[in-house]
Amino acid sequence: MVILTVIGFVRHGVTAWNKEGRAQGNSDVPLDDEGIEMAKSVAERLSKEQWDVIYTSHLIRAKKTAEIIAEQMPDVELVEDARLREFSGGLIEGTTEAERIEKWGKDWKEQDMGFEPHESIVFRGMESIADIKNKHAGKRVLVVSHGGLIKRLLNELITDTIYETHLDNTSLTIVELNDDKNLCQLFNCTAHLQQKVES
Repeated sequence: MVILTVIGFVRHGVTAWNKEGRAQGNSDVPLDDEGIEMAKSVAERLSKEQWDVIYTSHLIRAKKTAEIIAEQMPDVELVEDARLREFSGGLIEGTTEAERIEKWGKDWKEQDMGFEPHESIVFRGMESIADIKNKHAGKRVLVVSHGGLIKRLLNELITDTIYETHLDNTSLTIVELNDDKNLCQLFNCTAHLQQKVES
């Protein structure tokens, strides 16, 4: 019998910078009040499911989201892993698109803004996932992280699909890790937020 390890990726709740369209990167921006409520909604959803351990980025917006989830799962261990942080946005952190154009011109994306290289992001993220798989084989593991990192990891883990869609705040994406081929069971699901609106 094959032992499957399941990873549930959760993007953090919303922040003021998200709403203002500001690049966050490694900047330690906290959840706003709505972000905390969103985290409570996803926590309530996940508490009805079986999860064995929670890993989180050390950045406060992800860590707070993970802590709110962990409150609903008192028997589940919460582990902080800095490798799950968002990639560094270099010079553009804290700026909006309009501000970037004003400062560096419309071709700012073609300039060296000091971003963390793609290879570095993928290396540390995949290293963390490999460690999780080795340590928690056959378990169901929540990983609370950031949109940019989660998307890159999905594109490494699931090779027959290219994930370009923007990941919504507190969305749940579930990946089954298999020896031959990984499978995406659920992508960018925010049903918990819809239920909140309807109720």
